[in-house]
Amino acid sequence: MLKILNVEPDQYSDDARSILKTIGHLVEKNMDRAELLQSIREFDVLIVRLRHQVDAELLNAALELKFIVSATTGLDHIDMEQSVRKNITVLSLYGETEFLRSIPATAELTWGLLLALTRNIPSAHASVLKGEWQRDRFKGHELARKRLGILGLGRIGEKIAAYGTVFGMQIYAYDPYRKDTLPSVTMKGTMEELLREIDVLSIHVPLNDDTRNLIGMKELQFLPRGSYLINTARGAVLDETALLSALASGHLAGAALDVLAGERKSERTPLFKYAFEHSNLLITPHIGGATYESMRATEVFMANKLKQYLK
Repeated sequence: MLKILNVEPDQYSDDARSILKTIGHLVEKNMDRAELLQSIREFDVLIVRLRHQVDAELLNAALELKFIVSATTGLDHIDMEQSVRKNITVLSLYGETEFLRSIPATAELTWGLLLALTRNIPSAHASVLKGEWQRDRFKGHELARKRLGILGLGRIGEKIAAYGTVFGMQIYAYDPYRKDTLPSVTMKGTMEELLREIDVLSIHVPLNDDTRNLIGMKELQFLPRGSYLINTARGAVLDETALLSALASGHLAGAALDVLAGERKSERTPLFKYAFEHSNLLITPHIGGATYESMRATEVFMANKLKQYLK
């Protein structure tokens, strides 16, 4: 009987838990790094979200591990090369496009961040909590008639295009892998063409060798002065030092990030210091997929995926 370790069991779906119990013996326990390194050696299956870095050290300590199950699309928290070397199968949401089209969580957060940024919602709320009532101080910008640029017109990019259309925006996109288009979207032939003609950039590309630091100083300077940037994809797609420079200089009016390049590290980067002192940078802790509905659905999907794989 398989021994299954769910190392991030808080608020885990009861339906997914029931499926896993039909497969093997399920152990659920929150663990820190040291405890996980000690415990992993006896388990056949490891279930993770994003808290732990499943690196070579952890994989080498896993003497019996056969499967890693992660209800995520991105896999930068797992050492895939070492997994292959150790003959460990990684099951994730990557490539599960049909199922993922039913999950709106990240797209909804993207739009929430855009509204929060352009209408100064976090700062206005904080001001009211201090007993202030300064309406003119928090004057913002409308989205209607603004130019929205979508970098990566996949399942999330499509939803962002739909939201932008409802808000009366002009929609542009660049995606070199997209063969068709959408009626409401004007496709651009190059990323530079996209960046030069928009007021808002929303990033929706996977992290790989081609997209790492895809948006750097040169690309940010292509954006018109006073534009906004939203990143709910992966932190390493964006050069964060270049972003800070663009914000500090006023070239960018604002940015909102749900993902950071070093978000699993304990140290706080200059981004945090800037966000603490300025209202035009919003940072959230990778909550794009963190809704009750989406996590329940993805956990059940992954439990069934493991069960079907074993068959």
